[in-house]
Amino acid sequence: MTIKFETTRRVEFCETDMAGIVHFSCFALWMEQAEHEFLRSVGLSVVDNQPDGSKISWPRLACACEFHSPVRFEDEVTVRLELTRVGEKSLTYEAGFFAHETQVATGVMKTVCCRVIPGEPLQSIFIPLEFRAALESGSN
Repeated sequence: MTIKFETTRRVEFCETDMAGIVHFSCFALWMEQAEHEFLRSVGLSVVDNQPDGSKISWPRLACACEFHSPVRFEDEVTVRLELTRVGEKSLTYEAGFFAHETQVATGVMKTVCCRVIPGEPLQSIFIPLEFRAALESGSN
């Protein structure tokens, strides 16, 4: 199952370095922001409060980016996020970053479904069925 989501943003001045090029760390942030927008679009959140006071959340297991060409202040960047794998406990996303109709970077991010209980260590859990159903509703 591949689920696609797209969002567009404009590069802010604070996201650039002394050369006027977007700092590499922004791509991980933009990938995460696209993930949050995608989850909201299917009725989920990156932090879901549970009736028992715990939370279900999606900490990162891995994140990587490869850069192909520079992006500058006020460029419009489109992030094309694909949910490429839904495992028993994890999600894998791939991202393409585009500016001026050119792919400027590619990324991958893997998250794990966890129960968060205050004062206790994170506990990975199977993705709840209602979350799976919501994720599947986002498929094209």
